[in-house]
Amino acid sequence: MSSRSKKTRKVGQIGVRKDPDRKPRVLVPQGKKKGKGKPSGTRNAQEQVAASSGQRNINNDPRHGSKKPVSLTKEANTPTYATPAEELAAIEADSKLMLLLDKADEGQTITKAEQRYMDEKMSRHRTLCELLGIDPDEDHEEDTDPLANLDAIKMDDFKK
Repeated sequence: MSSRSKKTRKVGQIGVRKDPDRKPRVLVPQGKKKGKGKPSGTRNAQEQVAASSGQRNINNDPRHGSKKPVSLTKEANTPTYATPAEELAAIEADSKLMLLLDKADEGQTITKAEQRYMDEKMSRHRTLCELLGIDPDEDHEEDTDPLANLDAIKMDDFKK
């Protein structure tokens, strides 16, 4: 007797035998599946639906977003003041303007941008002075200076 037996691939039935009388199960569709989200092309479809239903919205733009116009140029940040007196005080306290005026008085060269800034501020200053009834050419410091008349007094008049 030999202890050795030859291996074979066929061991027996591995799977379930197909029944010749068995019919495959047929899946019956139970209606259309509900889709997720809006269908493609809804922007154009809305126009067609509106046109077919008799509604006329010619200027109705179907695109979403803000209709606010966007400025394409940079605008200067101009502060708002409650009164013209406050604005006049702010112009007179402007250190950049004072430096430019000193430069111009000394005869130094000023760039076009600096000249434009100085012209704008000075014209606004003149306008505000006219609104408030202030004469910009009048020197108020001389009227209030108590020591202005000291040169008129001569010491020889008091000596005898």
